[in-house]
Amino acid sequence: MKKFTIILSFLSIFSCTSKDIIIEEISFLHDNSNAQPSLVSKNGSLSLTWISSNEDKKAALNFSQFKDGEWTNPQTVATGSDWFVNWADFPTHAISGDLILTSYLKKSASGTYTYDVFLNLQKLSGEKIKEDFVLNTDGIKAEHGFVSIVANDNEGFFITWLDGRNTVEKELDGDHKPMTIRFAEITSAGDLINEIELDSSACDCCQTSITYTDKGPLVVYRDRSEKEVRDIYITRNINDVWEAPIPVHNDGWVIYGCPVNGPKVVSNSNNLAVSWFTVSNEKPTVNLSFSEFYGSSFGNPIKINDHDAIGRVDVAFLNDQEVLVSYMEGDDVGTYLRIKKVSIDGKVSEPITISKIDSGRNTGVPQLEILNNEIFIVWTVFENEKNQLKTVKLSSKDI
Repeated sequence: MKKFTIILSFLSIFSCTSKDIIIEEISFLHDNSNAQPSLVSKNGSLSLTWISSNEDKKAALNFSQFKDGEWTNPQTVATGSDWFVNWADFPTHAISGDLILTSYLKKSASGTYTYDVFLNLQKLSGEKIKEDFVLNTDGIKAEHGFVSIVANDNEGFFITWLDGRNTVEKELDGDHKPMTIRFAEITSAGDLINEIELDSSACDCCQTSITYTDKGPLVVYRDRSEKEVRDIYITRNINDVWEAPIPVHNDGWVIYGCPVNGPKVVSNSNNLAVSWFTVSNEKPTVNLSFSEFYGSSFGNPIKINDHDAIGRVDVAFLNDQEVLVSYMEGDDVGTYLRIKKVSIDGKVSEPITISKIDSGRNTGVPQLEILNNEIFIVWTVFENEKNQLKTVKLSSKDI
């Protein structure tokens, strides 16, 4: 396993205000093609899942943890030759106690977007609890994906996803019905309970996001109105009752197709932060908004980007009053993966450039997490005719 854990002595120095920022690359050396990362920080540990594929096009879902400054020898969670593998609709995972729940997508028919969500529940040691079970139980040959998972307080998980079971039907005007967003719980035994439809009309292929506060779970996603307004909405479960969805902000972005650019929500006690991409007023923008009331209302959006925003955001709390946002933006020279620190009172730091980056699909959706005063970022690069993961870290004390 040594080849996976050698630390590369690659340091990049970027000037941010009066400080020098040291960005250290963490070795991630694998023979196969690797992409679609999901990065999670939970209970003092950092974990990563991703899909690898070989020349026979067989896919494998892998799991690794960051320990002692390096990635551990990966566990293979599941494999298959009938998977739906996509840069935007990627597997995700969450950890609850000593359990890890992972998701991936399997084709259900020959159509391009006919696939189901499958789950695997196991212990961190690798002991299997329940393998290869389907999340969406409708049995309809349609699109199901864009999963988000978070741990709950009962050694189980909350899970949300986009569900296309209604899209096989047509409206009176002949158009197909929209995607919906659904929610369920997965128990520590792998049972599916409390499934419910949260919104009957959601954007077709934007990533979802879920978090959990002491009031209950909440879900953030891109809505879709009858007039094709596709703004970011939130729905909360308060005292075991789901409230009607409300907009995080009324951007008024009308777009007649999915931008494939979902939001991200994080929580810290009663504080929430939501970051998202929009093109309201024909200006590509990455915004961030705070809520100090468990998401019942949000402050005015804070603009994050300085150049043409591409989006693909992530966000994590640095402390009770500050978050870190990662995002992609481009100018006449190129496209960049950058981060900024944002405080609840509206202060925004100068950007830190993590890397010049490909603006296309090969990059995937960069992942951001914070653990023990260190910032970790993972994204996909295309090198030597195959995809590979790039992982870096920097100190949160330096920003």
